[in-house]
Amino acid sequence: MFLRADDEEHLARRLRREATALKTRFNRDFWLEDEEFYALALGANKEPATSITSNLGNCLWAGIVDKDKPPKVLERLFSNDMFSGWGIRTLSSRAARYNPLGYHLGSVWHHDNSLVGIGLKRYGFEEELNELATALYDCCHGFDYYRMPELFRGAPRSAYNLPVRYPVACRPQAWAAGNFPLLIQAILGLAPNALKNELSIVRPRLPQWLEEVEVRGLRVGGSSVDLLYERRKDRTIVSVIARRGVKISLIKKWKW
Repeated sequence: MFLRADDEEHLARRLRREATALKTRFNRDFWLEDEEFYALALGANKEPATSITSNLGNCLWAGIVDKDKPPKVLERLFSNDMFSGWGIRTLSSRAARYNPLGYHLGSVWHHDNSLVGIGLKRYGFEEELNELATALYDCCHGFDYYRMPELFRGAPRSAYNLPVRYPVACRPQAWAAGNFPLLIQAILGLAPNALKNELSIVRPRLPQWLEEVEVRGLRVGGSSVDLLYERRKDRTIVSVIARRGVKISLIKKWKW
């Protein structure tokens, strides 16, 4: 997009071709048929690492997942060994090295989950996005000042009434604080194009615990807009309160 806007159309086409080829190779080499999920890495002889981790949920956000695979990735992320009820674990509880208090071995990271959340939105999984956002929102009640820590223990929600703290987690931490703005963007379906002063709104759906959201002074390029979202039973209605130079459209599919 930026290259085309800067009259670099030739370079933009070349990079698009390379990205398409990379996507083809990735889905061919990293897909695990038995697990119906992606491998975390390939070894020296191209053998795949079979441990299931949350990292591959970020592939939804990146848009590299082939069109036949998102439902399989979704199902694996929300299986009991990955989804603790408070969030998606960094490592499956079935893995040999699983440790719910391990830094990357089964704990839950907020920023990691928010990237999964925006990926769920981009592939049309609004119900699961709201389930994930609700779990992370519920976590807030377990931490002082509703301040989300760097990470917390990956113990199942059924075992404790509150998320179990990671003893030396950073509080506050910037990428943990950025968790909810990204999730709110996904829930509200905000897909801006700053170069054209355009805002697409993609299938907004507020979760059951959220009745209304008002957005004031949302900047899109050199323009801004005020929006009001209201949940009416199972529908989410969005109204434009004020528009200052922004072109707004309602669309059904996220544009890559």
